Amino acid sequence: MKRTLMNWSGGKDSALALWRALQTGQYRVETLLTTLNAANRRVSMHGVPEALLDAQAQRLRLPQTKLLVSEQSAMADYRRRMDLTLEPLVKAGVTHAVFGDIFLDDLRTWREAQLARWGLRAVFPLWQIPSLSLLEEFWAAGFATVVVSVNSHYLDASFCGRVLDRAWVDELPPGVDPCGENGEFHTFVYQAPYFEAPIDFGIGETVAKNYVYKTNTGEEMTATHYFTDLQPV
Repeated sequence: MKRTLMNWSGGKDSALALWRALQTGQYRVETLLTTLNAANRRVSMHGVPEALLDAQAQRLRLPQTKLLVSEQSAMADYRRRMDLTLEPLVKAGVTHAVFGDIFLDDLRTWREAQLARWGLRAVFPLWQIPSLSLLEEFWAAGFATVVVSVNSHYLDASFCGRVLDRAWVDELPPGVDPCGENGEFHTFVYQAPYFEAPIDFGIGETVAKNYVYKTNTGEEMTATHYFTDLQPV
């Protein structure tokens, strides 16, 4: 079997990608690799607290590898930290890395180029599958997930803190990908066919946070993200 790391956000796409990879019987997942905000110990861009991330790993009975970065980290610093994280995994025999990406060609190309520096091969179990088909598979397999953050360019705060079900999808504005592949929203999986038991959590307040991005032309733009604070029970 191919010794593999799973790029794990705790959301629905990484969860389904792991499920599909395991179903093939070709991969042995050695660790779950997650990027966390170093200051608040929450999953980057998801805002999920580390304790709930740990609860997922415990139910999967899989080790974790946590990459801690600051919100202000430059790309060069991120790459350095990633190199330090990957080095021991490669030395231990990991040869593949699984991702939950679906459509974004530029992101896939970037990931493959970064992994090639370490001789790692990227695996994309969800690649080019229609988003609604993936959600149908997700629900049918017994997964359940809650929306933890949304980008205000696409969705308002009312979409946050709710279970992602068919009714939620039916409310999406035109042009929003049902899997949030363009960064429209992020989720936390609390029930899965490979979890020993569902994860209990409480839903706290939803707060707004502004982020500054740089476009491909170097132009800065600001986006507001809404985050619902999930609380471990």
